[in-house]
This record gives sequence, C-alpha cells and structure tokens, in this order.
Amino acid sequence: MLKPFFDKNLLEAGCDEAGRGCLAGPVFAAAVIFNKKYRNKWLNDSKKLSDKMRYELRPEIEASAISWAIGIVDQHEIDEINILNASFLAMHRAIDKLKTRPELLLIDGNRFNPYKKIQHQCIIKGDAKFLNIAAASILAKTYRDDFMKEEAKKYINYDWQNNMGYPTKKHRAAIKKYGVTPLHRLSFKLLPSQLLLDI
Repeated sequence: MLKPFFDKNLLEAGCDEAGRGCLAGPVFAAAVIFNKKYRNKWLNDSKKLSDKMRYELRPEIEASAISWAIGIVDQHEIDEINILNASFLAMHRAIDKLKTRPELLLIDGNRFNPYKKIQHQCIIKGDAKFLNIAAASILAKTYRDDFMKEEAKKYINYDWQNNMGYPTKKHRAAIKKYGVTPLHRLSFKLLPSQLLLDI
C-alpha cells in the first residue's frame, strides 16, 4: 500500500499532471487532500492501472478527499511558456481551487515552481509512493481523457479517443495527411524529420 502522508503534522495536498508528452490538447493537473487516516489498497500510479480501474477509483477519490481540484493549461499557453512551466501552472491552478488550504504540497517529479508561501516537496515517482499523489494522477488522467474523447468527435481523423493526443503512428500519420488542428501544440515536434521531407 502507498504511504498515507509525508509529514504527519501538516495538511498535505498531492499534485500531479497528465498530458505533458502529448502533441495536442491541454495539460491537466489535479490536487488532492486526504485525511491522514485515509487508506485505499487499490490506489496507485494511474499509469499502472487499467482504464476501467481509474474510472472506478475517481468517484471514490472525490467522495473521500477533504478537497480536490483540477487545473488546466491549454495548448496556446503551452506554446507560449513551454510544457514544463505549463505543467507547474496547471498544478498552481488546481491548488488555487482547493476549498481547504494545504500546508505542504507533495509534487510528483523533481522540479516545481513554488506556489505562494506554501512549502513543497518534490518526490520522484511520487505517484507510486503516496496516496494523495496517486489520487491526483488518476483525476488528472481521467479528466484529461474525457476532454480528448470529446474533442475526438470533432476531429475524427486523429484517433484521439484512443491515443489521447500522444504521438502514436496513427496520430502522426493523420497530421501528415490532414495537417494540424487548433488543438495541436505548435511548439512541439509534431512530425519526425523524415516525414517532414515528404510534405
């Protein structure tokens, strides 16, 4: 089972993002605060769970959390400030929306832009170590997937309902054939150089 907290004396929010490596769509982040006594043996890094399990856990997380929130940074902002800063900003926006102010932020990864005057702790692979970060990873992933599945209905050629905007062969072949959409991140390398030669 994952750890329930990092510091037993502080109210903690776990934070994680989803969609950093995608070619299209926003980056989503989530922040989750649990009671110190909360336990859940099924919670884990969202990448280690099936799609079905992630969606089954989402209402459980939302019902059990003291507070939870989602933050979004769209593709235009990503192009302006780069994906790393956009990931941090999405987390900041999620923290902004929390109804309870945390005293410590547990951040998945090794870097973070400080948020106001709240102390933070960066934890590499934190979504596989702490319940609140794992919960944040599940919320960020499922809400972003919902967004991309909805957009896939408008942009039917890119297979977003399956790839969620990640750089699969089918996605890149569609970019080559049909061009970019308003959701594509223009600052990203959308096509490998060998494909660009053929355009």
